[in-house]
Amino acid sequence: MGKGDPVSFIFILLMLGIFYFFIIYPAQKKQREHMELIKNLKKGDKVVTTGGIHGEIVELKEDTVKIKVAPKTEIVVDRVAVARLKKEREK
Repeated sequence: MGKGDPVSFIFILLMLGIFYFFIIYPAQKKQREHMELIKNLKKGDKVVTTGGIHGEIVELKEDTVKIKVAPKTEIVVDRVAVARLKKEREK
């Protein structure tokens, strides 16, 4: 082993640690929050899908959600397509 080898090894470990805390950990946290949101959906929630469709949940099944997007218009999407709950002030 040369004189610079331990320094290189420590530098690589430091870079891996930075990569984990700035890229991998936040992505995992966001995924956990999204899965929690999907699990806690309920009838009457106002949601926005990943495609940008706004509506109100009228029916829930194990893998799908029926969303009312207009009077007499309902669509069925996968649960994972629900991106977020609509905030109260967004009406």
